Amino acid sequence: MTARGTGGGRAPRHPGDGSHRGSAMTLAETLAAAESAAPVESLDVVACLLKEHLRAVSVSFLITDFASSSVVRLGVAGSVDTDEPARRITLRGTLYDDVIRTQRPSVDDQGDGALVRVVAPVTNRGDAIGLLELFLPAAPDTDTMREIGETAHALAYIVIANRSFTDVYQWGRRTTPLSLAAEIQHQLLPASLACEAAQFAVAGALEPADLVGGDTFDYVIDRDTVQLSVTDAMGHDVDAALLATLLMGALRRARRAGASLEEQAHEADRAVREHGRGGYVTGQLLRISLLDGGTEFVNAGHPWPLRMRDGQVQEIAPKVDRPFGLQAPDTYRVQSLDLRPDDRLVMLTDGMLERNAKSLDLSDLIVRTRALHPREAARALIGAIVDAGQGHLEDDATVMCLDWHGGGRSQRDAATGADLTDASQPSGTGRTISGS
Repeated sequence: MTARGTGGGRAPRHPGDGSHRGSAMTLAETLAAAESAAPVESLDVVACLLKEHLRAVSVSFLITDFASSSVVRLGVAGSVDTDEPARRITLRGTLYDDVIRTQRPSVDDQGDGALVRVVAPVTNRGDAIGLLELFLPAAPDTDTMREIGETAHALAYIVIANRSFTDVYQWGRRTTPLSLAAEIQHQLLPASLACEAAQFAVAGALEPADLVGGDTFDYVIDRDTVQLSVTDAMGHDVDAALLATLLMGALRRARRAGASLEEQAHEADRAVREHGRGGYVTGQLLRISLLDGGTEFVNAGHPWPLRMRDGQVQEIAPKVDRPFGLQAPDTYRVQSLDLRPDDRLVMLTDGMLERNAKSLDLSDLIVRTRALHPREAARALIGAIVDAGQGHLEDDATVMCLDWHGGGRSQRDAATGADLTDASQPSGTGRTISGS
């Protein structure tokens, strides 16, 4: 039988004996213990602290791979037979998959004196980094579950803080060895593939082709705006990856210099024309005001985005300008998209529309996954394309899924992902969204 608990909180009792053993591990203590260790050992240190504090038989961290299709057990404090045949565990149909999808801790208590397994999500701002797994001698009480949830949340920050110092986390995210082109492609993606804020939630997913194409996606949140891009460089393998690198470098340089969306498009076009060796890149650039939801949009020869509103999916058909890098310079028109609270916007590359996927009703799938977090919806869309191609893709398939909650919000609940409506807003201009 499986029961579920909730995260966040302090002051646990030890499972099963009803007695207290000092105060709970505080966030400061957890972070200090991790920082005192070498980057590669930081998770092991926290696992050992939890093992001692909660009298756990075993504590381990499992990291999700790039495709969020499997997890890898990176470290274990203590040992216990988990009945897992290998360190790498396919997610589909498992308890781990359920915890990542629902973002709720799970308690697996078989009774008969068996060890109790607790699995909690390790997530930061909607980015499902991995899982914390503990084996306890008895079922945890509410306070213990709160401490486990809080520690799992802290682990997300520990991973983020340490992954730039070691390749261990990168190794754990690789289902198979990467080609040179795939290595370049992964380095172009944002460090976190999903992000939640009060006004929106966004997530991206990319499945490389058998011979890697040049797909990329990106997002950044500034004080008053969120900016997104989806791009597709021509060709395959290293040439496409290098062209994508040139394009992303130009876009990020212009964006970080404070350039307007039109200026960003022209800088990208100029870079590809001057250094792209005759190649070109299609793409979409989107900027949304976090204050009032106003949008700016540039389409450079790219497939049109899809918008779901009130359960109906519609293809948005903006004016299309030339791809970046064609020898004839073009004017890039900044357009407006009609984006309203509760809308879901799906931006994609043409790999989602290849002939192997023609049997798939993409609009219907977007509707059927509307209750899912953008992270899980993007996973489902990519998974359907891979299944349609029987595991093989002729072109990269990329999706960015944005849920727009509405402008004017400034706070969210870190534990639940819920939006906290700005009290200064006029009545009726916002709503509270329960995130994952």
